[in-house]
Amino acid sequence: MQTHISTTPFGRRRVLLGQISSQKAAREMPRDASVQKWHVFQHIREARDLLGATDRALAILNALLSFHPETTLTGDGELVVWPSNELLSARANGMPATTLRRHLAVLVDCGLIIRRDSPNGKRFARKGRGGEIEQAYGFDLSPLVARAAEFRDLAEAVQTEKKAFRVSKEKLTLIRRDIVKMIDVGIEEGVPAPWGRMQIVYRQILAKLPRSAPKQVIDAVCEELQLLWQEIRDTLESFTDSQNQDGNESHFGRHIQNSKPDSYSESEYGSGIKQEAGGTVAESDNIRALPKRELPLGIVLDACPGLAELAEGGAIRHWREFLAAAEKARPMLGISPSAWREAREVMGEQQAAITLAAIYERSDQINNAGGYLRSLTERARQGKFSTWPMIMALLRNKLDAKKMAGEGGGRRLQVSEALLNSLRKPGS
Repeated sequence: MQTHISTTPFGRRRVLLGQISSQKAAREMPRDASVQKWHVFQHIREARDLLGATDRALAILNALLSFHPETTLTGDGELVVWPSNELLSARANGMPATTLRRHLAVLVDCGLIIRRDSPNGKRFARKGRGGEIEQAYGFDLSPLVARAAEFRDLAEAVQTEKKAFRVSKEKLTLIRRDIVKMIDVGIEEGVPAPWGRMQIVYRQILAKLPRSAPKQVIDAVCEELQLLWQEIRDTLESFTDSQNQDGNESHFGRHIQNSKPDSYSESEYGSGIKQEAGGTVAESDNIRALPKRELPLGIVLDACPGLAELAEGGAIRHWREFLAAAEKARPMLGISPSAWREAREVMGEQQAAITLAAIYERSDQINNAGGYLRSLTERARQGKFSTWPMIMALLRNKLDAKKMAGEGGGRRLQVSEALLNSLRKPGS
């Protein structure tokens, strides 16, 4: 005859709502449910952090499972084990009694086992005349059967998170390798770009990475490195594309030389501007042959370093700072708000800002910057204008100036022979 099944612990131990929930789940599990106990234990071990279990608590659970004679735990079988503290301590590698009791409480609080305490707190089993167990007092393993699917899902979630963490670390390693090697090849080949600034930015980003970084921090660092990687890659690809643009880069130099009108104002569309805004069929074909990708910020800053003087702190690090500096340069060049607004509408804010930066760089050679910007805007509207030749021409002029000065004074602009050939005027 079976007596009342206890739901509360012996002595001063309190019963918690979580324990009541575990008991309810165990009571309502299907009678035909069955699990392999060591498979369940493996899932619990993998998901121990999510469950709140400790390593020593799992050592005790392993010992408790060893006291159950069957490998398979079933919903209609006897799932209570009743080892003494001495036997349980021996199978838990000699764990002290105080530590044993503390981690047994952890298993109960995690809902992995249920206490089935006798009236006097002793653990034992009462058997019938046929040797079958009528009543057992000890630790009930039924939560392992009732929550087996939950433990499996938690273990799979942990494995998925570990895989995602491993992928994030691999991504970080690959991006770091790419950045370092691309910067090295850029310096070795003399590609015009602010490589020193890029190296500083790279070190600043890596400084945010602690020795043992969680996945969220690694992902955040990867996002910043991805932007730097994109800038470096675009710079190198733009350099290789520029080698195929012989003759295109000289257009801006000729265009500026003809942009010194003395009699027309910014608001006038006289014959001089119309002549400037015109172009041959060959020039239109050249524009269509130019690279379709945007100019990298590093190349623009190398070609137009004067705009950085107007930026906050005297340095430009992002396109938004570049646009802000262009806004400051506009009134200094005498360009009206209407001409600037029209240029942005036709070219787009970024391309208009690059155009203005190039005009600012050659402002000593342009008498009417506003009229000149309007003529370029009109050419852009007709699909006959690109900022690529402007920037390449400015870079070529800087190289020529350095060569004439005997490479003396200031920061040396190092370029490879390939870029020198691509920037050289046709027929020179």
